[in-house]
Amino acid sequence: MAGPPTTTNGHRITPTTSHPPTISNGTDVPTLPAWINPDLSALLTVHRPSSPSSKTFSSYCTSLVSLPPGSLFARLTGLTPATQSYSSVQASRTLHIELNSNLLYIDHSCAPSLDFDMERFEVRVARDRPLRKGDKLTFFYPSTEWTMAQPFECRCGSEACLGTIKGAREMESGVLRRYWLNWFVEDMLRENENRKLSC
Repeated sequence: MAGPPTTTNGHRITPTTSHPPTISNGTDVPTLPAWINPDLSALLTVHRPSSPSSKTFSSYCTSLVSLPPGSLFARLTGLTPATQSYSSVQASRTLHIELNSNLLYIDHSCAPSLDFDMERFEVRVARDRPLRKGDKLTFFYPSTEWTMAQPFECRCGSEACLGTIKGAREMESGVLRRYWLNWFVEDMLRENENRKLSC
């Protein structure tokens, strides 16, 4: 694989359906995935409400690319530490971060199309199915959030919809085990289960 470019400026981003989206300089020079220095405009489209009075929560993203299960969608870059809020993502037991990008508009779903891997700071395609161009981009919020600043009623519409979404701490471990979870959520879940067994 060729070395990564320092910038995507002046290069064309080309999403494809049979290969990952790539950065091309218009020559026969080998190309690199768009997520090396992610230009999110090549990976996703943000759909915002048409009315300015609508809440931010009605914005969502769809994919501009097709990728196989488990593949890298984007690297998480440009992050800043944050206090826990509706817009933050938990990155470890004690760290919350702001995404500072259009990844903020990736919604929750009980049948997610993506996983936020906070150990590797990567967004990956869900392991159980491919991502298709036009698919809504979603992830399972309790996979990163031990507690949530704002629990909510899920309206994902999937057959697996869990209803009220709270942090992983408030959910049954049997339900959580059906999902991919970040390492720190797994650790805290095990600690909770061990505490219950010792009571």
